[in-house]
Amino acid sequence: MLRHLTIRDFVIVDRLELEFSTGFGALTGETGAGKSILIDALALALGERGDAGVVRSGCDKAEVAATFDVAALPQVGEWLLANDLEGDGELLLRRVVDAGGRSRAYINGSSATVQQLREVSEWLVDIHGQHAHQSLLRADAQRQLLDAHAGLGAQASLVGVAFRAWRELEQLLRTASEGADALIREREQLEWQVRELETLSFSANEWVELEVEHRRLGHAASLIEGAQFALAVLADDDAACERQVDSVASRLDSLSEYDPALQEVAALVQSVQAELSEAVSTLRRYTDRVDLDPARLAEIDRRMEAVLGAARKYRVQPDGLPGLLEGWQQRLAVLDASTDLAGLETRVAAARDEFMAQAKLLSTGRQQTATVMGQAVSKIMHQLALSSGRFEVALLPVESGAVYGLEQVEFRIAGLAGNEAKPMAKVASGGELSRISLAIQVLTSRSASVPTLIFDEVDVGIGGGVAEIVGRLLRELGSERQVLCVTHLPQVAAQANWQWQVSKATRDGVTLSAIQALNDDGRVQEIARMLGGVEITDITRQHARELLRPTV
Repeated sequence: MLRHLTIRDFVIVDRLELEFSTGFGALTGETGAGKSILIDALALALGERGDAGVVRSGCDKAEVAATFDVAALPQVGEWLLANDLEGDGELLLRRVVDAGGRSRAYINGSSATVQQLREVSEWLVDIHGQHAHQSLLRADAQRQLLDAHAGLGAQASLVGVAFRAWRELEQLLRTASEGADALIREREQLEWQVRELETLSFSANEWVELEVEHRRLGHAASLIEGAQFALAVLADDDAACERQVDSVASRLDSLSEYDPALQEVAALVQSVQAELSEAVSTLRRYTDRVDLDPARLAEIDRRMEAVLGAARKYRVQPDGLPGLLEGWQQRLAVLDASTDLAGLETRVAAARDEFMAQAKLLSTGRQQTATVMGQAVSKIMHQLALSSGRFEVALLPVESGAVYGLEQVEFRIAGLAGNEAKPMAKVASGGELSRISLAIQVLTSRSASVPTLIFDEVDVGIGGGVAEIVGRLLRELGSERQVLCVTHLPQVAAQANWQWQVSKATRDGVTLSAIQALNDDGRVQEIARMLGGVEITDITRQHARELLRPTV
């Protein structure tokens, strides 16, 4: 769960440090005070997009850090271990955005990517925005919500992979059928080219070896002459170095008996004597091995010319020929498959069967969940003063299937404007949509595995007794996990276990937002303000105490 949030120089917040509690918490305040800024700041730490606009005017950067207790989330610990970002039962997410719009992310003090923030945040927080009822009108959002509620996300991914594989093979078969003659001509040319390079049997390492051997054989006479000259100077001539060094070594050795100071010099000369002897031995072995070999030189010339000819022909460097051959062989394998129309048809049929098998598994899961979800959402709708309404999840068959399966998902409502179930967008009014959306969100949140749920003004369009029921639903959720709700409704706020007030003030000509934790008296005053507006009377305070009686 979320334990701590630090915000610095974010929009109209200069500095906030917030400690979060368990249960259901309400965030209230005047319109424009900055209630949703808290949610936006947390979303930034969780990997949402950030730009220069989030940096408070006149500041160099904005910074948000969120600390979570993840001791009860083993999957988070495994993910951190796999990414070398281990923590000790706590997870610190930090995001910095500078005035130029550049963003940096950190996890447990180590540099991370924004994508990594998004990945780990999926186990931590669900944020339900104030426009959720609008997004729920989209078919793709409805399908994704059903799949997520049913735990079918992985199966839906498998269906997408199988569908794309099937369609790619179908396209390959179509291309092969339509352009068979051109593919056959390309295949014949590639076969000839591949045979030519395979016959050449050339590797990049061979070219290096050929160049070294060619240089050696091409300069063999100079190498032999140079080695013999060195031997003469070092060992074979009458005044050779080896004899001279031997004489010096012998003389110094005998003189060192009279003066020990010469022993060090004598030792150095003896070292030179040994190394010189080794050099002479190596040169003798070299001159015995090196020989003029015109036949081998001519053979290497022919081999290099063959390689250079192929390289010029195909317009690559000699060491590029092996890669060219590998690319041709791969293309030839593709063409072999493309020209085998019967084999391609078999592969297409197998890919289609695989898609259908995976899609049917997905359909079965959707059908089972659709019925249960329809009944559960309908029950919550009745609590929200929509007693005549009935929620249904319709699965509409898609001819030939699609990347998302064999059916499209459509949320329908019956009973609000006649008994016939119709698409939600065509039946419900704005206020009804808000309540239906809230019912769906409450249900899906109950089945979600994340420990922290945030509702940002999802109670818009709701009031009166319905608002009190919404508060009770959120309070029930708060008994199972951590819940934070940004609300304008006193009936909702009064049901919270704890409450924060957001206010806005001007200091030194700068407008800043602040958050204050409210005690029991503070909650009475704030609920009274939400009930009574500008003028707070004893009657509104009494009414506020009545609302708060179950919680304070």
